[in-house]
Amino acid sequence: MKIVFLEPLGIPNEQLLAQAEAAVGRSVELIAYPDRREDEETLVKRSEGADIVVLSNFPYRKNVISRLPDLKMICVAFTGTDHVDVAYCRERGITVCNCAGYSTVAVADLVFGLVIALARNILPCDAACRQGGTKAGLVGFELEGKTFGVVGTGAIGLRVARIANAFGCKVLAWSRTKKDVEGVTYCDTLEELLPQCDIVSLHVPQTPATVGLMGERQLKLMKKTAFLINTARGPVVDSAALAKALEEGTIAGAGIDVFEKEPPLDTAHPLLHAPHTVVTPHVAFASRQAFEKRAVIVAENLKQFIAGTPQNVV
Repeated sequence: MKIVFLEPLGIPNEQLLAQAEAAVGRSVELIAYPDRREDEETLVKRSEGADIVVLSNFPYRKNVISRLPDLKMICVAFTGTDHVDVAYCRERGITVCNCAGYSTVAVADLVFGLVIALARNILPCDAACRQGGTKAGLVGFELEGKTFGVVGTGAIGLRVARIANAFGCKVLAWSRTKKDVEGVTYCDTLEELLPQCDIVSLHVPQTPATVGLMGERQLKLMKKTAFLINTARGPVVDSAALAKALEEGTIAGAGIDVFEKEPPLDTAHPLLHAPHTVVTPHVAFASRQAFEKRAVIVAENLKQFIAGTPQNVV
């Protein structure tokens, strides 16, 4: 059995390999590469002969997988798996597992970092202070009493809802599946939720049904004073439509952590030049504690697959 870690996973490779060895035993060959490479030929070369590969969020498509006859399992050290050709893996009988849950706390934390940065004008205040200015024109608002919309109530969405409750917000939600959650009122449609909310935070996976979920029509349904927060997946939002909405004052601001592609971004990307935005380079999932939690889940995924009882199967 050969297991290849195709990239570092946020903790020292020595620690990662030690945890993996403790889980699967010393008879398994373990290889961990010290850098991240995404070109097809390098991925094929690194994956050759592997029974299992471990990767996070770079594309791992049919053009690579089809050249790996020994591959039996892909462990995605990430929550979303849209960057892996899961349908082709099913055809080949290759098991795909993810690490859902490791970043729930980290993502929810950043949501409120973005919200408060917008609500209290933290970045403009920082700039004004450094330039000898004052708070003039930069007085923001409190979250207490605001209506907070959560789109998608999986683990992350529900944690965001609980934190919003703690801030004193009224919480509305729209999701594929309604849940009985104290302090959360579900709307029947997204169109019902959007006009009521002062803040809308997205927490849906990327699927054919959610790509472009927030486009020009949906943005026009929001309050002119509202903020949109996206820590889900980039294609869930139409970036050009959002940039236009911000420029025209259709909505008041946006906090964006995810884009159509992984950063670094083209400096011409419309959201990098839109007013009233706080943008981060897909960092919501990335905290020291989240990486440690992820390594534990990865090790257990490997152990359970080898034992014939795979877990976290996509």
